[in-house]
Amino acid sequence: MLKHYLEPQDMHSAQRMGLKELEWELVLEKLGHTPNLTELGMFAVMWSEHCSYKHSKLALRQFPTTGPRVLVGPGENAGVVDIGDGQAAVFKIESHNHPSAIEPYQGAATGVGGIVRDVFAMGARPIALLNSLRFGELDSAHQRHLFSGVVSGISGYGNCLGIPTVGGEVYFNQSYTGNCLVNAMCVGLISHDKLARGKAAGLGNRVLLIGALTGRDGIHGATFASEELSDSSSTKRPMVQVGDPFMEKLLIEACLELIDRKVIVGMQDLGAAGLTSASSEMAARASTGVEIDVACVPRREPHMSPYEVMLSESQERMLLVVEPSRVAEVVAICNRWGLSATDIGVVTDTGAVRVLDGSEVVAEVPAQALASAAPVYTPAMQVPSWQADVQKLDLDTVPLPADYSQILLALLGSPTIASKEWVYRQYDYQVRGDTVVLPGSDAAVLRIKGTPKGLAISVDCNSRYVYLDPFRGGAIAVAEAARNLAVSGAEPLAVTNCLNFGNPEKPEIFYQFHQAIAGMAEACRALETPVTGGNVSLYNETNGKAIYPTPTVGMVGLLTDVTKRVTSGFKQPGDVVLLLGDTHDELGGSEYLKVVHQLERGAPPALDLVREKALQKLLVAAADARLLASAHDCSEGGLAVALCESAFPLGFGADVTLENVNQIRLDAFLFGESQSRVVVTTAPSSLAALKDLCEQYNVPCRELGRVSRDTVVVRVDSTTVIDLPTEDLARAWKGAIPCLMSQ
Repeated sequence: MLKHYLEPQDMHSAQRMGLKELEWELVLEKLGHTPNLTELGMFAVMWSEHCSYKHSKLALRQFPTTGPRVLVGPGENAGVVDIGDGQAAVFKIESHNHPSAIEPYQGAATGVGGIVRDVFAMGARPIALLNSLRFGELDSAHQRHLFSGVVSGISGYGNCLGIPTVGGEVYFNQSYTGNCLVNAMCVGLISHDKLARGKAAGLGNRVLLIGALTGRDGIHGATFASEELSDSSSTKRPMVQVGDPFMEKLLIEACLELIDRKVIVGMQDLGAAGLTSASSEMAARASTGVEIDVACVPRREPHMSPYEVMLSESQERMLLVVEPSRVAEVVAICNRWGLSATDIGVVTDTGAVRVLDGSEVVAEVPAQALASAAPVYTPAMQVPSWQADVQKLDLDTVPLPADYSQILLALLGSPTIASKEWVYRQYDYQVRGDTVVLPGSDAAVLRIKGTPKGLAISVDCNSRYVYLDPFRGGAIAVAEAARNLAVSGAEPLAVTNCLNFGNPEKPEIFYQFHQAIAGMAEACRALETPVTGGNVSLYNETNGKAIYPTPTVGMVGLLTDVTKRVTSGFKQPGDVVLLLGDTHDELGGSEYLKVVHQLERGAPPALDLVREKALQKLLVAAADARLLASAHDCSEGGLAVALCESAFPLGFGADVTLENVNQIRLDAFLFGESQSRVVVTTAPSSLAALKDLCEQYNVPCRELGRVSRDTVVVRVDSTTVIDLPTEDLARAWKGAIPCLMSQ
């Protein structure tokens, strides 16, 4: 009787694995024969959207991907940028959305583990983790369960690794009720000469599998990540991998030692699609083939078929290519770190991934066909029928507040704006001792040991803006991520992104996707921040309802002198408070409209990229000249919230007077989210120099008032519109999420 994994398959089997009829025909063409179960499974995972980007590849070509600092761009495990002195930063962001929606703890934990492996697979020491999270509203018990589980999973894994989780963002919106988003980012450091690549080069070189044992967890996980969620998705819990951070810590140290000793030719993480993706991608990059004997793969479960071994997504595993003479050395190093290292195959010149089970050939598939021959689609695009309607906003129908102080308290208590201390206090953000700007400021900053330099890191995306106007919203996501670095005194260098959208086969969704990328690309070109890689996460829908389009931007910036870093908190009473940038009469897409008027509509704030770049250049120059005591981006909640958030760290206040604002609605001036604006403070002795610098960079500068002791007071001309103790404001801001999570 023929073994089940050798049985010829048909189109219906292909469709059950997520392949389309056209793709089945292409499999037959590439393979030259009818695939057996193992071969078809290998095609199904590699040609899933998650692995092949078949609906997104053409749109992604809009991104600029080269620049003077880019050492490695898209296509490798992670992007690499030069930071001077023979050093480089390695970074990437990826999603683990569907697994986290089904099993929040393990889904988030293994998302952290996977992104860390992408970074150290390049030879870099991981130094920082960040995350971008999206959930439904916290008045739902299930959303609180997801939120709590995801945060616990991130902390449980990252803390055990000894890698600080230094920053991130959390948004709450009904659009994520059925499909939460968990995007994890990792940053590492490397010397140029230690850079490793994921290539199976060198005929006759051995293929070694190191790390954890292989089990049945995660089989067809890549396929699961490439389909919409539904009411039955919870039955796919076995597709969620289980992580072991202690094993990962050993894996990090072993792999970095192997790279340092220059005893390996290539290395690749076994992530989505497991052994199939690692072997085929490494062979395809080197234009070689590999032969793998699955009978040699160490397993933690009995009676696993070749199909299961090749598709397993068990965590904490790496595939190495090693010269035969160095195999014993590699095994010895791995054993010293408590890891198994098993010779499972050889590099060949066949161009194929040949799978053996002992002496029996169970699959033979062209590596290039698996890695890069999936069909590339050009989906239809159509402006959503509702797009023009949601952009309409008649401000004459929006009443002005009767009590601006109460509006400010309500905004500070909105979970999207409120303090995220409930989240980051669960993270170890100071391990390794290099975190010099802690969570809660605009960007995290880490010192680079042995140098005067620092790295600033941020993640950002306002998905409501992208929903209302995909092009402008995409551009704003890039601009705000870069602005968060600039207010910290860092020069923005490059971008990694995680593009979270619905089903691209729906014309309205693909329109959002394509337009958002176009907006991001324009901003990247204007701000000179090329894209070095990232992740596309599509099919983020539940029962046909898509999330808000969420193109999350991760960005890295460089401080040549980390002692010149700037933080968001006011430093001392008497410092001058200024607003850099112009305020416009706009409220579209604001948190104010959502919280106070239950409206999510209107055009997002306008963005002038020339002015944005000038502002960022000014901020970096002012920080370098030590003219800034503090700086804080105006984002959700606008100017009033930015003033409060700047007052909270040390418990100070602000005494502010707004003059000549009659041409702009007062709620727009206080709570609108006009772009390219920053609240800064400076010592009175530095005021003239800062104003001169603003004039030099052609950045509008409005003097607002002074830092005060313990009260936030805002006057319009001679009328006081806000007057509250900082303590009361901070209580609303700090207590919002803990109060909701205690229900």
